[in-house]
Amino acid sequence: MSSTTPSLYATAPALLPPPRTLPPTSAVYTALLRADLTTQWRNRRASLMVILLPAIILISWKGLIERVGGPFVLANCITIGLNAIGLMGYSNSIARDREKEIFQRLRVAPAPNWTIMASRLTVQLVMISLLTIVIFLVGYQYDHISLTAAGYVAGFLVAIVGGAVYLALGQAIVGRIKNPETVNATSRLIYIAFIMIGMFGELGMLGDIIDNAVKYSPYGSVKSIVSGALTPGAWTAQTTIALLITLGYTAVFAFLGIRWFKWSNK
Repeated sequence: MSSTTPSLYATAPALLPPPRTLPPTSAVYTALLRADLTTQWRNRRASLMVILLPAIILISWKGLIERVGGPFVLANCITIGLNAIGLMGYSNSIARDREKEIFQRLRVAPAPNWTIMASRLTVQLVMISLLTIVIFLVGYQYDHISLTAAGYVAGFLVAIVGGAVYLALGQAIVGRIKNPETVNATSRLIYIAFIMIGMFGELGMLGDIIDNAVKYSPYGSVKSIVSGALTPGAWTAQTTIALLITLGYTAVFAFLGIRWFKWSNK
């Protein structure tokens, strides 16, 4: 071979296309979040119903305010809304998208798996924030429930902590159950049980044994910390115990939800 003729191996790299660079994780997360927010907006009627139910309960409980106090009523309504977001909204949307193999297609894209779920959870945090603000506004405008600035801020932050319990529980349900219809039925059953037993138990209408058990349930612990946060001066050692129980529920449900979750029904 002539010394002036370039080697094939020497010229091969120049013939190949330049390597493709992966987009930064922040750009991928932003794109996923934009798509999930758009989907949530298109399903805004379902989102409106999630927020409307606790608002209606708040309006209908106006007569109870003088007997049990405004923070108690607000805390119950916020807790009911958090139940609906985690059990009715989040779990069903995850089950539906998994059935349509949306997660399988997303996993082919150059996106870390954690960004897919982080985007979904961020949308739910937006829903929790919107729910809390609406309950505060309805309570102030219609029921004339006025809190201190510290109460509003603390209540808002604790509502996010409480919402994490039901998001984790929803993750555990959709992780354990693959069929979306069964997920829907199970989440509805648990939601109704929490609302009926928790709400009436908090009002002292189910007997001492159930009333005491409700205090340590996910409903009772979340309601306790939200009520305590709305009136920071009334925060007690019992409220701190409820906070620890709430964090414990979140950790257990999240662990089970991550361990059981499958990206595909197949």
